[in-house]
Amino acid sequence: MTVSARMPAVERRRALLEAALRLFTDGSYRGTTTAEIARAAGVSEPILYRHFASKRELYLAVLDHVWERARSAWETALAAHADDACAAVEAMDRKHASVRDAKLQLAELWVQALTEAAEEPELRRHLRRHLREVHAFAASVIRRGQEQGSISPDRDADAEAWMFLAAGILGMVGRRTGVLGDEELSRIRAARRDWLRA
Repeated sequence: MTVSARMPAVERRRALLEAALRLFTDGSYRGTTTAEIARAAGVSEPILYRHFASKRELYLAVLDHVWERARSAWETALAAHADDACAAVEAMDRKHASVRDAKLQLAELWVQALTEAAEEPELRRHLRRHLREVHAFAASVIRRGQEQGSISPDRDADAEAWMFLAAGILGMVGRRTGVLGDEELSRIRAARRDWLRA
């Protein structure tokens, strides 16, 4: 994507986030340079640094950007299944069938952040906050399903939400390594749905 020199700052920032997301998820945080990101976005490095003071700041912004996209997709699934939160949980999972989908990109970035967290306390704090925020969203959906009667009241909503996040990480790793295909992921989703409803 080439960014126009006259593009408004908000659009330029978004283009930088999208370029960085592609490069970080195709490669890694450490292996991706700001020069590569700027080139992919069609701007100079000084322009990139007008929007983001450092590569770490850009990475954290990318994490937030992907979470906003995932949350938006999940809210759409919730709206489409307003009377059945269990179906919404399944739809939230089903929406992410490729490594380019927000949930799997989020999982990819989390895994990369884990390798960096030991050395960067700011990244560790951001990742911790991020995981808790995503967990809280998923737990609220599960509690909603319990209130509606579509999810078993015997399920621990907090534990189930952690499993939902773990499934995203498993899906990303499985797809990246070729261990899990669409059929296996479909069976995992079906088993999870049956477990939640039981």
